[in-house]
Amino acid sequence: MKNELLIYGIHPLLEAVDSGKNIDKVMVQRGLNPDTLQKVLPLLKQHEIPFQFVPKAKLDRVTAKNHQGIIAFISPVEFQDLEWLVPGIYEKGEVPLILILDRITDVRNFGAICRSAECAGVHAVVIPFKGAAQINEDAIKTSAGAILRLPICRAPSLKDAVKYLNGSGFQTVVCDENGKETYFDCDLTIPVAIIMGSEEDGISKNISEVANRTATIPMHGKTESLNVSVATSILLFECLRQRAKQKI
Repeated sequence: MKNELLIYGIHPLLEAVDSGKNIDKVMVQRGLNPDTLQKVLPLLKQHEIPFQFVPKAKLDRVTAKNHQGIIAFISPVEFQDLEWLVPGIYEKGEVPLILILDRITDVRNFGAICRSAECAGVHAVVIPFKGAAQINEDAIKTSAGAILRLPICRAPSLKDAVKYLNGSGFQTVVCDENGKETYFDCDLTIPVAIIMGSEEDGISKNISEVANRTATIPMHGKTESLNVSVATSILLFECLRQRAKQKI
């Protein structure tokens, strides 16, 4: 991680927040002075900046500088507002395609997914405030720079984001190995949001409960599952295929 993507120390963090820098997340040392916490935490909550408490040893591994118990990671992208973005897609006369990523934390998987998403014409990628991959140099490199060209929305609640898309005329499709229909059966020519989950835990139950459909990718080999970036690519380019066929 290059130093320009890090801010360490209490006052530099406060200045960064006040100046409107795009902060990805903040690591706060456990057991930090209560007076310091009182200065920092309300501001982070007010600006909806994700933060986590970690041992001092973890902060020391990130930087040898005097971090004062605070390290902030600056995002190289400017996060978009989903509720502002969707109407603009409709106004341009385009059929929206949104990708929602639930608890995908591996930066290389995230980068590979964004690369496929940008190539497939995805209008936006939606990630949660917490439990998402950090948008860092590794992610950008793996995406071949696609992350910098792709609108990324950060949602406080993915469940609420799905409900908003449902109410905005979207078909919300969960990709899950236990789905009762294959992705071939889904009409992806209409406004659609594809929801992908982590390889370890799948998609959160509360998100699956509010989605319109659950689809699976047929598997014929002995390997139980696909890498999540590969699975995402399959669904996105099926969407592209269906939409291109519709235009013929």
